[in-house]
Amino acid sequence: MTSLRRRLIILLVVSILGVVGLATFVAVKVLGGPSPELIMGPLAHQIQYMVQLAPGHAQTARDAPITVSGSPAPGIEDRKHTRVLNDILQHDGVDVSAVVTRNVGGPGMVASVALPGNRWMIVDVPDFGPPRDVWYGLAGWMALIVLGATPVSIYFTGVLVRPLEMLEAAVSKIGSDGVLAAVPEKGPAEVRATARALNELSERLKTAMESRMRLVAAAGHDLRTPMTRMRLRAEFLDEDREKWLSDLDELDRIADSAIRLVREEVNQDAVEPVELDRLVRDIEVEMVSLGHAVTIDHLDHVSVKAGALGLRRALRNLIVNAATHGKSCSVALAGRGGQAVLTIADRGPGIPPDLLNKAFEPFFRVDPARTQFIPGAGLGLAIAKEIIERYGGTITLENRQGGGLLQTVVFATT
Repeated sequence: MTSLRRRLIILLVVSILGVVGLATFVAVKVLGGPSPELIMGPLAHQIQYMVQLAPGHAQTARDAPITVSGSPAPGIEDRKHTRVLNDILQHDGVDVSAVVTRNVGGPGMVASVALPGNRWMIVDVPDFGPPRDVWYGLAGWMALIVLGATPVSIYFTGVLVRPLEMLEAAVSKIGSDGVLAAVPEKGPAEVRATARALNELSERLKTAMESRMRLVAAAGHDLRTPMTRMRLRAEFLDEDREKWLSDLDELDRIADSAIRLVREEVNQDAVEPVELDRLVRDIEVEMVSLGHAVTIDHLDHVSVKAGALGLRRALRNLIVNAATHGKSCSVALAGRGGQAVLTIADRGPGIPPDLLNKAFEPFFRVDPARTQFIPGAGLGLAIAKEIIERYGGTITLENRQGGGLLQTVVFATT
């Protein structure tokens, strides 16, 4: 947003400066100095009188502003003014030739009129051009425009990008439930319209999320009744009785896991400082007591802000997943630069690289068609990811060199 604001300010300032500069240039061209005819007309009459005075009236010539030299005045010839002056002199019947030159290193022009005897009469041409410091004045004029246009551009740019800033702020405040925070509907009409649209979008998202959760919870709950009837009927079967009961147990686990996943999205534990090393140690003791091969590598003392119950459930799911599917696992916790890094390394077959990005999807299995020897519905990683990201953490999976899967959980420390 800052970059967009800066670009708009620069665009407005440059546009204003360009328009005013173009208008100034056109005005200078249209309303510039007088034409050569207007300047050279009076000068030609003055030269006519001076030519009449110069040959025989020496005293008068000394009193008149006449300079007689043996050569024309130095400078750069202005051909346009020279041509106009000579045309006027010939039209008035003055049989002389003149050369108009511009002074070197300064403004103004000089007319050199040829006299008999290889003499030149030097006459100053009236200077009707712009003042000498015209460029300094023009630079000051442009600087004043920039100083005046900049605050105006900043103000109107703020008005233009305010709805975008509101949208950016609203998106940054999206909660773990995926719902936008309410935006106050005040300010100019455009801002109010943007706020109203965001609030309507938030309500629709909230309704959609609640509808989805109710659907999943209702489906999981309603599945239990027919499964209970099927279990009772399976008790009276003689053939394949155990297979029927096993399939029903799996359906029951799937329904329970779906309901737990919805509860994790709805329930929000109170966020508080949690000693992560102590929590990992408690989970390790619990896992060992249940017969899982879990070992501790090293544990740094770090604390994170999270819900103790939810975080315990998430880490327990990850460690159980590693200990069961990976046969055994080791857990390590390190504090690095304001972050708590928890790694869970197992010795199992790992996950094919093309399936790593799908491991957190609900009901994911590496091989859906293979026989299920380990109980579970495939929601352990999905629930763990939901809880960890709710408290601002991240989780990644990667295959270890030499075999096994590495689960890495990162939290900001308190």
